[in-house]
Amino acid sequence: MSEFTVRSARAADVRSIHRMLEPYVQRRILLGKDIVVLYEAVQQFVIAEDVHRRVIGCGALHVMWEDLGEVRTLIVTDEWLHHGVGRAIVEALEDDARALGLSRLFCLTFEVDFFTRRGFAPIGEHVVDPDVYAQLVRSPDQGVAEFLDLAHVKPNTLGNTRMLKTL
Repeated sequence: MSEFTVRSARAADVRSIHRMLEPYVQRRILLGKDIVVLYEAVQQFVIAEDVHRRVIGCGALHVMWEDLGEVRTLIVTDEWLHHGVGRAIVEALEDDARALGLSRLFCLTFEVDFFTRRGFAPIGEHVVDPDVYAQLVRSPDQGVAEFLDLAHVKPNTLGNTRMLKTL
C-alpha cells in the first residue's frame, strides 16, 4: 500500500465522508447523518487521504462537555483496513482534544479491540456527575443521547460497547 496523510476535513470532503458513511448506516452500525449535518460539523472531522488525494478514512471529535469529547464517525475504507489509518485518525482526534483542553474521550463502538489498543476501556453508565447529566440531557444531539444511554436511542446502541479514555 502507498502512504496516506491525515488532515483537517474541508467542505469539499463532505460528499466523500457521506459516501463512506452510508453503507454503515444501512447496516445500522453508525447513525445516519444528513449531508447538511455533515457540512455543519465539517470542522469536527479529520480525513485520511491516499497519495492520489482520495479520501480513505475519516473521524470526528464532538465536544460534549468542558472535559469530555466523543470520537465519532470513525470509518476506514475496506482496502485500507489494517494499514494504520484508523490509528492515525484517532491520534489526530486525540491531539485535537488535547488542544481543546479535553481530558477524556468517549466512544460507542463495536470495535472494542481496536479502541482497547488505543487506551480506551469499557465503562458503565455513570461517567458524568448528576449536574452535568442534567445539562447534557437537554442536547438535541443523538450521539449525546447515546452517551447518556437514554431509552429512545437504545435500538441504535444494541451490541455497542461504551468506552472511555483519559488523555
